[in-house]
Amino acid sequence: MLKLNSIEVAYLNVIRVLHGVSLKVEDGTIAALLGANGAGKSTTLKAISGLLKTEEGSVTDGSIEWDGLRIDKKNAEQIGAMGIIQALEGRHVFGHLSTEENLNVGAFNRTDRRNVKRDLDMVYGYFPRLKDLRHNTAGYLSGGEQQMLVIGRAMMASPKLMMLDEPSLGLAPLMVEEIFNIIQRFNSEQKTSVLLVEQNVRIALSIAHYGYVMENGRVVLDGTADFLRNNEDVKEFYMGLSALGTKKSYREVKHYKRRKRWL
Repeated sequence: MLKLNSIEVAYLNVIRVLHGVSLKVEDGTIAALLGANGAGKSTTLKAISGLLKTEEGSVTDGSIEWDGLRIDKKNAEQIGAMGIIQALEGRHVFGHLSTEENLNVGAFNRTDRRNVKRDLDMVYGYFPRLKDLRHNTAGYLSGGEQQMLVIGRAMMASPKLMMLDEPSLGLAPLMVEEIFNIIQRFNSEQKTSVLLVEQNVRIALSIAHYGYVMENGRVVLDGTADFLRNNEDVKEFYMGLSALGTKKSYREVKHYKRRKRWL
């Protein structure tokens, strides 16, 4: 289980970004970290994976635990070796390599080399399109195909916890639905925990077991996916629905921040 205990994060020991964030991801579950741009979601993932240190950021207070072991003082390589794998926002593929070479990069640090071929077949089972494109240069794949590749590469690392940052970003609705169905299948079939950062609240809560809403570097609301889906504030301010279930524009909401019950 992953557990964050009131962590604070600062860049250059000056710019504080996270303010007492606490959350947990139970084994074998999907947790969604929700909120608008600038809420601190990606910073939270980087704090967990150790990538924060590459951006001159650090956890200045609180702690991060994985299966009871404190990991916030470890580097990204050590954390990755423990099975905590992050797929970064923005579809970072190795553009000059083929699709299959990109997937094999995900298994580079694995010690169980005998199972790499098996897991490659597993990824192709989840993403048949990648198998068709396995010899194609990754830089020429479409946005949706590159997103599949990034997730497949994370799967190849044999993760115990897979962290996905905005997998729906810039994709057509049908592609988003397909990718999220695969994430849900992977979680269910492989029993791999997933921490999902997402602005598309509706699609995230359709597969998550539990969710956290972040604003301004704080967790302002959390609960089961059913609870959040039916919460009037979440529906209004993150799904664009009024209490009657009709579409609502932010322009129609006067002083909407003051009306949020968590502010």
